[in-house]
Amino acid sequence: MKAWLYHTFRTAAWAPLLVFMFYVIAAKGFHAYLIYPNIDMPTHFLGGMAITYFYLYALHYAQNLVGPIPRLIQQLAALGLTAITAICWEFLEIVCDLAWSTQMNLGTKDTLSDLFFGLFGGTMMVLLAKRPPPLPVRY
Repeated sequence: MKAWLYHTFRTAAWAPLLVFMFYVIAAKGFHAYLIYPNIDMPTHFLGGMAITYFYLYALHYAQNLVGPIPRLIQQLAALGLTAITAICWEFLEIVCDLAWSTQMNLGTKDTLSDLFFGLFGGTMMVLLAKRPPPLPVRY
C-alpha cells in the first residue's frame, strides 16, 4: 500500500496541487475571483482535469494491489471520484461561508456551474488521456 501511495503521489499529485496553488494565489494574493468572477469557470474546468488525472493514475497503480482493472472501469471510476471530489469542494465552500463569513459560494447557479465545469474537465481528461506507463514492479 505504501508503494502504491508513493507511485501515485510521485507521478500525479502535481496536477491538482498546481491548480490549487493557482487558486490560492489568485484568490488570496490578487483577489482575482472578485475582480474577474468568470475566472472561476476555467479554474473548475482545470481542477476537474487535474483531479481526474490524479485518480486515473491512482487506479492504474492500484492494479498491483487488487489485480487487473479494465480501462473503461478505471475511466468511469476516475470520473465518479472526480464528481465526489467536486461535490465535497462545493460543501467546503458552503461550510467556509457559514463558519467564517466568506463569500466563496454565490448561490445555486454558481454551485451548478462549478460542478458542471469540474465534470466537463474530468470528462475531457478521460477522453484525452493516453494510457499510463507500464506498471512498476509488483509490490
